[in-house]
Amino acid sequence: MKAALQQRLPLLTTAGIFVLLFVAAGMLYPRFFSERVFVNLFISQSVLGIVAVGMTLVIFSGGIDLSVGAVVGFISIFMATLVMKENVPPVLAAVLAVGLGALFGAMMGAIIHVFRQPPFLITLAGMFLARGAAFWISTEATPIDHPLYDKLSGYLLMLNPKLGLPVSALALLAVMAGGYVVAHHTRFGRNLLAIGGSEQSALLMGLPVGAVKVGVYALCSAGAAFAGVVNTVYMGSGNPAFGAGMELDAIAAVVVGGTLLAGGRGHMLGTVCGLLILGTINTAISFNGSLSPAWSRIVVGVLLLSFILLQRLLIRGVRGRQR
Repeated sequence: MKAALQQRLPLLTTAGIFVLLFVAAGMLYPRFFSERVFVNLFISQSVLGIVAVGMTLVIFSGGIDLSVGAVVGFISIFMATLVMKENVPPVLAAVLAVGLGALFGAMMGAIIHVFRQPPFLITLAGMFLARGAAFWISTEATPIDHPLYDKLSGYLLMLNPKLGLPVSALALLAVMAGGYVVAHHTRFGRNLLAIGGSEQSALLMGLPVGAVKVGVYALCSAGAAFAGVVNTVYMGSGNPAFGAGMELDAIAAVVVGGTLLAGGRGHMLGTVCGLLILGTINTAISFNGSLSPAWSRIVVGVLLLSFILLQRLLIRGVRGRQR
């Protein structure tokens, strides 16, 4: 009972922090505590949230992917170029984009596993490669003018007569649901946590460590590519500079969500709560009007440090009981 509670403690802590932040902001700003503001958290964080789902799976395995922000930027301008300059149908362009992202991630995963290289270094190289390729395609933003984009950007799933969810938010919810199933209801997800807990033990148990590593980086990069596609709908253009620093925001959302940075422990719902916390902080600061946007980074930094220290205390507690 105590072990189960301790495993859920980071998730419960994150959920509690989100509720406290949201209620506190609602008390400070009367218009904050509303359905519209809550829904806008998902809308404003849609692209980052899709990236964070893939990042959660990678961190489950004890890895990291620093290339995701650059992949979002690359796919963004890649999509715009295919649709506007090469006259490729948007659906086909999206399939090609996600497939290219998956291939790119699989290559990084294979290099990490076969050559036993640190994920930090390989994905850092991937970040430079993807960002350079994005600016090689175009150095400027490219507007997208296509009937399908017009329909998608104007579509709303109405929740009530005055409030609706756009395509970007619906894409985020779908990816979150899929990520939850993969992480917690499939053998692949269990293997990720086992590898993150101890890769050597996973090998001794006969788990397909190599295939899982390649698969999770392919899945994460495909998710980043899909986020790039969604971003073109959300922004109505492709921009090679988009996504700069997004990998750090995604890592922050995952860690604030209670996932252990060393791997082996975490929950996809924690990432959702971490994402909502980041969105709540940004929204509350914008409601204030007098605070600099830099304060959002400061608050996130404090929360991130607090969760890292909490994780360290939990690890020491587990090791102490094992002895």
